[in-house]
Amino acid sequence: MFTLNPKSTSPLVVQIVEGFRDLIQSGNLRPGSKAPSIRQFAHAHGVSVYTVVDAYDRLVALGYFVSRPHSGFFVRKREGVAPQAPGTVPAETANYNFDSMWYLRRVFEARALRMKPGCGWLPGSWLFEEGLRRSLRTLAGENVDLGGYGEPKGFAPLRQLVRDLLAEQEIAVSADQVLLTQGSSQAMDLVARRLVRPGDAVLVDDPGYPNLLFSLRFLGARLIGVPRTPAGYDLAALEALVLEHQPKVFFTQPRLQSPTGSVANLAHLHRVVQLAEQHHFTVVENDIYADLDPEPRPSLASLDQLQRVVYISSFSKTISPNIRVGFLAAPPDLLEDFAQLKMISGLTSSEFSERLAYGALVDGRWRKHLRSLRERLAQAHQRVAQQLENVGFELFCEPKAGMFLWARHPYIQNATELAYKAAEQDILLGPGHLFAPDLQPSPWFRFNVAFTEEPQVLAFLKSQRQAA
Repeated sequence: MFTLNPKSTSPLVVQIVEGFRDLIQSGNLRPGSKAPSIRQFAHAHGVSVYTVVDAYDRLVALGYFVSRPHSGFFVRKREGVAPQAPGTVPAETANYNFDSMWYLRRVFEARALRMKPGCGWLPGSWLFEEGLRRSLRTLAGENVDLGGYGEPKGFAPLRQLVRDLLAEQEIAVSADQVLLTQGSSQAMDLVARRLVRPGDAVLVDDPGYPNLLFSLRFLGARLIGVPRTPAGYDLAALEALVLEHQPKVFFTQPRLQSPTGSVANLAHLHRVVQLAEQHHFTVVENDIYADLDPEPRPSLASLDQLQRVVYISSFSKTISPNIRVGFLAAPPDLLEDFAQLKMISGLTSSEFSERLAYGALVDGRWRKHLRSLRERLAQAHQRVAQQLENVGFELFCEPKAGMFLWARHPYIQNATELAYKAAEQDILLGPGHLFAPDLQPSPWFRFNVAFTEEPQVLAFLKSQRQAA
């Protein structure tokens, strides 16, 4: 096949990528051929499994390999795709398809791992379990018609309640401008499929929300990363990117952003709205952590009043992720398009789940639960920030709210390699490349403060610092 030179100045990962690239481009490894398994290659060449994983990841991202669950890696047919420089990711992401499911199953959604400092949800004991149980008991005692499919836009009383909740945030909408969805992920997918076409320039947070990035890559969008700062956005970079690329949409998460935890200040929000108006692009505001924010802050939607902003949120983070109830609010014409797409792809969302969520939200203890949850998260933030700093990590910012801290260690250059080592110790980490629009290796990690305090997690992080 090819040989590796451990004494070369070229990293082993790059040598593996170049070796397979040369075999594929020369025709010695034809489309459809199966590549050696990760463990087979590592054993045959005397290298670490993590090194091979990293190389295969890059080959998937570059479009040379495709991953098939339970089958392995295969050479992808690459019609009309110009070869890329080894070790890089194409700037035009429309030129390749990224196998997101492989990442989600192997790295990001590995719920089988016992310790989960890199996950994106809260422990069940932190959620509104009692409220959900009370809602379930109430629903069981009602004479509810479970026949039919329910309303296309969702359970009407819950849409009316969402209207009222948005009014508290100074976002004025009618119930007809609210569409209930199966979590925020379906909401973002509907919006992306309506607004994005292959080749469109789409602005996204950098780092950003992995599920959204995967979805946009599948749609063939050209992802343009807007650098995040502790105060929100790098405004100079944002303005330059808007002028250069003339984007069609900007998908962003101003408040308690995943993965950085950063919050965009009011001046930054105003500037985003101004740029959207001046350059005629739509802003999609993902505000799924609004209920975790102890501060009453303005949103892009409250400043714009849904003229150019589509607003997305969810109850999954605070009631239960299993009931999968989210929503979007949009201008009337767009809302009707989203509702039609929802019907085409899945008819209606679950009225049963929406009734459950409604019962929990009108429970008299709901607001008390939110206050308690916010206080618990604030305390966890303070402790985890100090613990990470004690083992040598540098924090991007300290939001003191929400779920996440974004951190790196000066002695750890590739978070992905450490994430695979952690998995062998039953620990799920959130490596930075998952959140990168260009998929490049990153030294950053996302830490969920609700899961990071376990002694084994901190001991593992400390041991890696000492090993480095």
